Amino acid sequence: MSKLLHLDRLREGKSLLAFSGGADSTALFHLLLENNITFDIAHVNYHTRPTSDDEAQSAQTLAYSHDLQCFVHSCTLEGSNFEHRAREERYRFFEYLMEKHGYTYLLTAHQLNDRLEWMLMQLCRGSGLPELLGIRSLDHREKLTIIRPLLQHDREEIEEYLRDHNLNYFIDESNSDERYTRNRFRHRHSTPLMKEHGAAIRRSFRYLEEDNETLLENVNFEQCEGLYYAKNPIRLRSLMYEIDKVLKSLGILMSGSQKEELKKEKCCIVSRRYGVFIDTEYTFITPYTPNVVMDKGFREACRKLKINPKMRGFLVASPKAWETIRRLKGTLIPLRCD
Repeated sequence: MSKLLHLDRLREGKSLLAFSGGADSTALFHLLLENNITFDIAHVNYHTRPTSDDEAQSAQTLAYSHDLQCFVHSCTLEGSNFEHRAREERYRFFEYLMEKHGYTYLLTAHQLNDRLEWMLMQLCRGSGLPELLGIRSLDHREKLTIIRPLLQHDREEIEEYLRDHNLNYFIDESNSDERYTRNRFRHRHSTPLMKEHGAAIRRSFRYLEEDNETLLENVNFEQCEGLYYAKNPIRLRSLMYEIDKVLKSLGILMSGSQKEELKKEKCCIVSRRYGVFIDTEYTFITPYTPNVVMDKGFREACRKLKINPKMRGFLVASPKAWETIRRLKGTLIPLRCD
């Protein structure tokens, strides 16, 4: 299983590997070495298990033994929704390292079983093709370009590689706890499916990813002073997918009913924190700040530009965003809904 996805890209510049010390990231660490890829590693210690400190120390020892840098971030997260907050915490850490040290790519060790688990979970939530393929071999997250070199290999292949090379790794005991949704899907559905239909599932993901490339247009959201804005694509489906990605990067998930509201009304307030506004030519995502006092002149300027009243509270205190909105407003082309 020495073959890695996007190997030509991996040989460009220098990469940062998100390293947990588990089976997948340990296998990827050694496969990168085998392929002479230049990289360092980053590890996050959440202090959630008795072995957490040992895992962090082991990551440092492994990196130093191969003359690599190991960056460790230590944090303790309180409250509910730990998985989401942990994800946001580690990606903030990764983004900081990428910018500070000039890494070209962030590497994660997601593999085929992870992809199938995600797809099954999204299928049961009523998602479309782009969401079903949420874990991709090459992806972008704001300032990051993410590569997942193991995405064509399944868990059984990875564990066999580790055994054959006598490589040690840590086991996260929480992976067997079926109180977590992902674990239930893993043990009850994805693992049996992979054992019986692994080769066909691998092919299906390849075909689906090719089909998805023809379905989605490129939508580039830019940012100014808390305002996110993008020129509308031809198809509403492409726009909805990118809106969802921006909101997720802000720690917000749109419900199915909110998505339908947005499609119909072209305006939706999500979690009472952000507003999404689909104008004729541009789409805007802004913090939602209700009950703001504004003078008559500002209100009249907004009315003439046909700016949604729910956007105006944010724009009052954001002169750069206000100037951007004024610059972008113009004669427009409606979205197609096919």
